[in-house]
Amino acid sequence: MTHAGFPYLTVLILLPAGGALAVALLGAVPSVRRVALEWIGIAVVLATLGVAIGMAAQFSTGTGGFQFVSDQPWATGVGVRWFLGVDGISLFLVLLAALLFPIVLAGARTRSDARSFVAWMLLLESACIGSFVSIDLILFFFFFELTLVPSYFIISGWGYARRAYAAVKFFVYTFFGSAFLLVGILVVALLHQHQTGVLTFSLPALEHTHVSSATGILLFLGFTAAFAIKAPLFPLHTWSPDAYAEAPTGGSMVLSAVLAKLGTYGILQFDLRLFPQASVDLAPLMLTLAVIGILYGAIVACAQRDMKRLVAYSSLAQMGFVALGIFAFTSQGLTGGVLLMFNHGVVTAALFLLIGWIYDRRQTWQVNELRGLQAPAPVLAATFTVAMLASIGLPGLNGFVSEFLVLSGSFLTHRWWAVVATAGVVLAALYLLWAYQQVFHGKVDLANAQTRDLSWTERIVIAPLIVVIVFLGIYPQPVLDRIAPTVNQLVAHVEATTHTHQPAVATGGTAGAVAAARGTAHR
Repeated sequence: MTHAGFPYLTVLILLPAGGALAVALLGAVPSVRRVALEWIGIAVVLATLGVAIGMAAQFSTGTGGFQFVSDQPWATGVGVRWFLGVDGISLFLVLLAALLFPIVLAGARTRSDARSFVAWMLLLESACIGSFVSIDLILFFFFFELTLVPSYFIISGWGYARRAYAAVKFFVYTFFGSAFLLVGILVVALLHQHQTGVLTFSLPALEHTHVSSATGILLFLGFTAAFAIKAPLFPLHTWSPDAYAEAPTGGSMVLSAVLAKLGTYGILQFDLRLFPQASVDLAPLMLTLAVIGILYGAIVACAQRDMKRLVAYSSLAQMGFVALGIFAFTSQGLTGGVLLMFNHGVVTAALFLLIGWIYDRRQTWQVNELRGLQAPAPVLAATFTVAMLASIGLPGLNGFVSEFLVLSGSFLTHRWWAVVATAGVVLAALYLLWAYQQVFHGKVDLANAQTRDLSWTERIVIAPLIVVIVFLGIYPQPVLDRIAPTVNQLVAHVEATTHTHQPAVATGGTAGAVAAARGTAHR
């Protein structure tokens, strides 16, 4: 672990939390206008993005351990510490959150009660980043649970017709799963205390806790129940289509792009480190559920006429690909899974934002009520095309390399699961191209002919996402260089504990697969 002089991670958590408090207090002053509160919120999230970029610029590519570690007393009497760190897995998830919240506040503003909306969004950013950088399990649980509160109020306060139902369903599902996580954390800590005499919730310390085969499986299932609901993964996904569809545009963006990654991040960072043997033993089950999720999500998406629900089911399929890469237990598969978490976040945020802008213009996102938008709104159509093709996995855009690594890595160890999962790629092309043709092609009618194109402000807001989509499709190496050491270290930990080995072709890490992916992307 590498400690840093400047407390980057503490600042990344406290800066948006402090901004939320400031906006809440200033909003109570009658003379403070709505626009001022929105700009304060944007300034805070931009400052947070600046700190995150500064941290990433100093991140060392030569180590797989935690960097910028902050370890301070908090509740030492019960073994809890303010213990933060970032590695190659969490680095880009922090950057994803830091990038998306400015875009949400600038491009998905609300027409009512700006004070509460901005404050909840800032608190949600603090909780998300706190979850990604906490390496004390109780601290992680605190932030993990804290994300529920602002998410609930964002859905219920600014959502659409069935927002109350969607918000309650989201809260109950995730809160129920978290109960299993808390019990699991306490059991692991008490087992460690029994073996060492030390009560701690530190992840690096708890990695060395010995658990029996049966206990490990039960704990893995308890942890994974909470993470699979949050992701969401099949069959614990049923809250997500309602929540994504009924949330306001900014809520849909954050739920799908950032909060969903807390689930797969938890599996990677906690399940594989704490319960490697159970993870390997239950891999066939998790791979089967992942592939079912890929096919189920894609098939149901094909039947959707609601664009938000289409993207919601598409997200379910994409999270299935992430799980497929994780439980392949190869360097390529895990690297692809981590990269796909980031890439999916960028792409799905862009799609939800564009769908939100279409709704602002036409007051609908039903495919059968939209037609021929390319004629009056060519920039909107072009931007949607880029995001849609990235979601399909077109070579040259960011979705391709991550899906290539997931499929090639899983093919090495679990061939038939990988073969079946490729059908999801074909189906994604089917439903996304169909939706695009229905909305943007065809003869435009009178109602759609008046649709205005993206304004310059909207183009500036969406531009960072398009730039990331194209840049990482052409040159993903800087990201892969920072992910690979942590992934290789995690794979080595699983192999050493379970006495298993990935195929010889994969022992060189990700270099060969990455080179192949880049070569294919350039052809």
